[in-house]
Formats: sequence, structure tokens, C-alpha cells
Amino acid sequence: MDGKTVIVTGANTGIGKETAHDLARRGAKVILACRDLEKAKKACADIVASTGNSLVEVQHLDLSSLASVRKFANNIINTEPRLDVLINNAGAGGIVEKFTADNLQLGMQVNHFGGFLLTCLLVDLLKKSAPSRIVMLSSILHKFAIFDVENLNSDKWFSMFQVYCCSKLANILTANELTRKLKGTGVTANSAHPGVVLTDVWRNIPQVLQFLLTFTLKLFFKNAVEGAQTSIYLAVSEEVEGVSGKYFVDCQEASTSKAAKDEFLAKALWEKSEAMVGLKPEEMHF
Repeated sequence: MDGKTVIVTGANTGIGKETAHDLARRGAKVILACRDLEKAKKACADIVASTGNSLVEVQHLDLSSLASVRKFANNIINTEPRLDVLINNAGAGGIVEKFTADNLQLGMQVNHFGGFLLTCLLVDLLKKSAPSRIVMLSSILHKFAIFDVENLNSDKWFSMFQVYCCSKLANILTANELTRKLKGTGVTANSAHPGVVLTDVWRNIPQVLQFLLTFTLKLFFKNAVEGAQTSIYLAVSEEVEGVSGKYFVDCQEASTSKAAKDEFLAKALWEKSEAMVGLKPEEMHF
């Protein structure tokens, strides 16, 4: 990855940090795009110390604020000559019924709308740097989504679990629609399920459930290093050069739900998302 630039969102902990660490070890310039700057700076110092790669830096990105997303993207566009890989890793589960300053449901904004806007804003730089890659972190829980494009903002009904499931389905649909929009540009977009991993993604659920979940995950499921492997694979492997619009589990192409394959649903989601994040004509690079 020498000479390549990578952005990893939510890279201050868990899968994101381990992904950033691995890519830094391979020689990439890695930008940790994080909301919590204190944790991010510590993660950055850890990565630099363990890899010897000084081309690791922290930039503030709060996906729950569209203004923050635009500020981050503008800074990248104005300061970075290239962007080879964008890894939309950040996400959160167990978020209560709460709305952001953008009047968007918090869980859906952090898991979908923020990353959607970020990708749209950076796609021109990705095209100029082609061949380049977009990686969307999804989840096997997308298969449980009861998806309604008209309920993306929980206007009809709210379910904490369904917000997470639907946001993860939205990640796959977005990657698939990106594949169609970016055909012939040299930019690929794939989605991945990292496995069931013990990370901070469930930090918002009640403490009793956190204890039970932590106990179970430590016994039976992946750690963050293991969970990062599919993201790393999609970012660096020659095996997926030119591969786009696919869903991967354990570094292998896997099956999705029927809804995730629906091109009409992907197009409808894209158009609705453009409207809800207020994407401007000058921000559209497709």
C-alpha cells in the first residue's frame, strides 16, 4: 500500500482501529476519521508506535452532523492529492429514538446517511485516483430488515433493532447502486459483514445487556483483529481488483437477502437519501 491514501471512519477503536493498523503496516497513509478526538489521537499514537509508519493522522468527523461530514470532506478534497480507499467502518447499534440537529434519526444518520453523504462528496477524488475502492461495513443482520424507504427517518414507526437492520441493508444497497453509477470509472464498491465481533458498536445498549453480550462474544465469537480481516481483504487484495457490487463474509463472496439484490429498491433509497441529506448539484459527481 506504499504511496496510497486510505480513510477509515470510526478508526479509534475496534475493527476500525485494527483495519487502520494493518493498512499502516503495509505502508499506506491512513487518515483516522473519528468523532472522539482524544481516543483517536491515542489510537494514532499506538498505530505509529507499533508500525513505524508516521503517515497516520487524525481528522475530526462526526457522522451525526452533516455539517461535520461536509467540513471533513472539503478538507480532504483541498489537502489530499489522492484517495485510494474509503472504508465506511463507523457505526453504532442500540441507539434510542433520538433525532440529530439535521432532523434525522440518530441511528440511521450515523450508520447510513452520514456515510452516504461522505462517499458522494469524495467520489470525484476517488475517480481521479482510480483504480480505487469503497468498502461499506454492513452486517448479516441486514437479512432481518423490514425495509420501507418512506420510513428511513422512523416517521411511521420506530424500532431500535429495525433501525440497525435497515441501516445495514442500506449499506449494501448503497454499495450496489454505487457500482452501477461508477461503472467504467475504475472505482469499485463492495460491502462486508465482519462477523459477530466484540467491539464498541453496542456501547449504547443497557449495561445489563452489555455485560451478557460481552460475556457471550468473548467466549464464542471474533475479536477485533479477526473482524477486520474482510475489510482489509477488500481494501488490498488483488483477488478483488475490479470486483464491485458484491457482499463478502470471511473474505469470500456471500449471499445477501432478496431485498439487498433489488435494483429498484437501491435506486429508490439513493434518491431518498440524496433528498434527506440535501445533496446539492455541485456535490454530485456521477
